[in-house]
Amino acid sequence: MVTLYDTTLRDGTQREGMSLSVDDKLRIAMRLDDLGIHYIEGGFPGSNPKDLEFFERARDLRLDNATITAFGTTCRKGGAAETDGGLRALLDTGCPALCIFGKAWDVHVTEALHASLDENLRMVRDSVAFLVAEGRTVFFDAEHFFDGYAANPAYATDVCRTAAEAGAAAVVLCDTNGGTLPHAVARVVRELAAALPGVALGIHAHNDSACAAANSLVAVDAGCVHVQGTANGYGERAGNADLFSIIPALVLKMGDDCISHEQLRLLTEVSHFVAETANVTPNPHQPYVGASAFAHKGGVHASAASRLSAAYEHIDPAAVGNLARVVVSELAGRASLTMKALELGIDLAGDQETATRVLDGIKQLEHQGYMFEAADATLEVMLKKELGTYEPAFRLESFRCIMEKREDGRVMTEATIKVHVGGERFIATAEGNGPVNALDGALRLAIGQFYPALEAIELTDFKVRVLDEKKGTGAVTRVLIESGDGEKSWGTVGVSENIIEASWEALVDSVEFGLAHPRAHGA
Repeated sequence: MVTLYDTTLRDGTQREGMSLSVDDKLRIAMRLDDLGIHYIEGGFPGSNPKDLEFFERARDLRLDNATITAFGTTCRKGGAAETDGGLRALLDTGCPALCIFGKAWDVHVTEALHASLDENLRMVRDSVAFLVAEGRTVFFDAEHFFDGYAANPAYATDVCRTAAEAGAAAVVLCDTNGGTLPHAVARVVRELAAALPGVALGIHAHNDSACAAANSLVAVDAGCVHVQGTANGYGERAGNADLFSIIPALVLKMGDDCISHEQLRLLTEVSHFVAETANVTPNPHQPYVGASAFAHKGGVHASAASRLSAAYEHIDPAAVGNLARVVVSELAGRASLTMKALELGIDLAGDQETATRVLDGIKQLEHQGYMFEAADATLEVMLKKELGTYEPAFRLESFRCIMEKREDGRVMTEATIKVHVGGERFIATAEGNGPVNALDGALRLAIGQFYPALEAIELTDFKVRVLDEKKGTGAVTRVLIESGDGEKSWGTVGVSENIIEASWEALVDSVEFGLAHPRAHGA
């Protein structure tokens, strides 16, 4: 069984623009434990107060599967392990498992560390042996191992042998620069496994050559029994090996029982939880857990997938807690549209004439610039209009937007809207920081008394794209609006040469959809 070692809370936080509070780190640790991760690296206690606080508070965590692990380095050059401050800081965390790194590339030893090769071996040996003697499980990360092995295989092997003989539970081979390719990783791991029989080897890969997950998997195939990585591949530069791609490959494709199938079904949920906690937008195209990982867009493809999903999906999406879905676009066929409509609660199976008419309309609209892939709500509104089941929440008479730049530099936008709702005519005016904000405010003032559920609906994202840049200010613009009510989110689209008109289209569809699907616990 492969041992899973997560370093999201340390190595992952080196991603540019990413920062986690202590509370964030504790919450993520709990979810990684739910997933079945064996070791969770909490941080570098000798480097900052935040990590010290994390380890102090982590002592109160009740974990079912994971062991909190502290990270550090070997003792200093010329210093004794027993009196080294960094090693003492590791012990002071109280963690039963510790991970230390040391140099495995001879040029780093002599040029960066300014030590002799023998002194580096002494530092590795004494540090590992000291921590093991203190009753801790010790993992040794051989830093820059693959570069070191390429330059001086005998010395890189000696470093690993020294750590193993000193009592390291696993010697982890680090592709620190992320430039090693899978065929080289496989060859080197096999050579090292042969040179160090009985030694538990691990892999720690970075993604600079887009091979981190592949390198981790071929390393396991070649003999590694310990894999280090991060949630969603977070990490410095191009990131670390993505455990959320590695784990399902190990379980579903390589037959390893590193976690249970029940735990594996939490993968998508935990992936998104970590992303949201880290304030990083989930990658929809991420393998296994992305929203688009099992999305079918091509008409023939989607139609065939509905009949024989195994021929078009490399795993059952439910195995990793994800869903297959159909993306409706100009590439769609009637089968795709029928499947998508069913997802939206609309049965077109017995009405092929309507399906064909709607499909032709979609293709014409997408030719004009509409995009329904991210606008399911607009698609639902369109389907209901074609079926005659659409019930508008209000009828627009007119709206007007005025922008004013004042002497003091402030810019204000005012919108006035005239609508008919409940058999009455209403006029409402609102100010906003832009025309969409002002229109949204005016609409809420006009119809809010009739629709209490409107209070829960919020615009969460607003994107504008110019579709034909060559036309300059006369170009067609596409507006995508993302909205939510605290329980669900939905997308709408509008297209026009006038950006305010495009925004209004998307805004109205957003409101109509939200009112038609109020959240379960009310407004």
